[in-house]
Amino acid sequence: MQSGCMNDMPIILQSLPTSKQMMRIAVVTETYPPEINGVAMTIGRMVSALQERDHQIQLIRPRQSEIDTPLQEKHIEEVLQRGMSIPRYDGLKMGLPAKSALLRLWTIKRPDIVHIATEGPLGWSALSAANKLKIPTSTDFHTNFHVYSKHYGFGWLRKPIIAYLRKLHNKALCTMVPTEGIRKELFESGYENLIVVRRGVDTQLFNPAKRSQALRTQWGAGEKDLVVLYVGRLAPEKNLPVVLSAFNKMRQKRPEAKLVLVGDGPERGELEHLNPGHIFAGMRTGEDLAAHYASADAFLFPSITETYGNVTMEAMASGLAVVAYDYAAAAEHIRNGQNGLVAMFDNERQFIEQAAALAADDVALAELGKNARITAENIDWKDIHDQFEQVLLKIVKRGESNDSEISLETSQPLG
Repeated sequence: MQSGCMNDMPIILQSLPTSKQMMRIAVVTETYPPEINGVAMTIGRMVSALQERDHQIQLIRPRQSEIDTPLQEKHIEEVLQRGMSIPRYDGLKMGLPAKSALLRLWTIKRPDIVHIATEGPLGWSALSAANKLKIPTSTDFHTNFHVYSKHYGFGWLRKPIIAYLRKLHNKALCTMVPTEGIRKELFESGYENLIVVRRGVDTQLFNPAKRSQALRTQWGAGEKDLVVLYVGRLAPEKNLPVVLSAFNKMRQKRPEAKLVLVGDGPERGELEHLNPGHIFAGMRTGEDLAAHYASADAFLFPSITETYGNVTMEAMASGLAVVAYDYAAAAEHIRNGQNGLVAMFDNERQFIEQAAALAADDVALAELGKNARITAENIDWKDIHDQFEQVLLKIVKRGESNDSEISLETSQPLG
């Protein structure tokens, strides 16, 4: 079966005419800034870009706290729904079912399209309500929830979770994925209507110019000492034992090396107790986060549960030599030995060997970091936002014309 959006009838996205048609877009998500995670960041950027292009956004999300109030500004209206805390995911909520409320809302204020960014109960309710009202729908695939299951004590639910996710996404007219690798993996698992809409990186914020010797001094690192960085949740699914093992091998080559871990999560307390010599910087954002990236020299990211991995690109934009597995963002953008190092997927030995070799080679550290920055400078969020807007517009046009011949080419990645 050919994989393609909307009845598998292809048309090339690049052939779309430029259009100033304004859309009414309902965006449904269970995470959104100021929550800190890659999904929230990506959705926040996409929503801001649509606002800047004069589309009218109706943002539907769980209430994040008791004092959370809906935003009502030009081009955006927030609708807050009930939510519940996600176990072992501090600060994040899962939206509760709200089909009846959404049916009432969209009967009064009908959107041109409903875009569902997350797959929780709120997302399922939105899909059901939109389909009942015959409103075109699209979805995002952001998180490998089925892979997470084994790390959180409910591995026995893996198959039901896979079935649930596939059923939800296949009910939409189109599912957007961040990489060609994820598209192929999901297609082989029975997902339909898949299209690659890539992600960008903020190269103004994440920039080698943000390097701070004052920050390095706080870490106890001299100007030429090696600082190794990890950024992300301190949680089971991030494969943190490999970070520690790789750094120990690196320190054998460079005894003065420092390991800095940025982020928080359920494993932080135990990790700090067992590794008192490492620097646990906690959660960082904005310019502070950018300085932490730029003030390091190498970046280790051995997670095997990513759909993309925004931190990989943030590290590359910051001019760091990255060591990662050859999948997700690393597979898309790293050329081994040129602008970073990649090990075969889940090959811990190779990952550790790559990191150890890097620690002993200052020339490679500098060269990989310089080339990583050059790569990141060619990944522009504007192009990503153009693609996202085009996909939504084409789905809306198809709904308006009721033309089954209009579709999106998904057999090749979008460049």
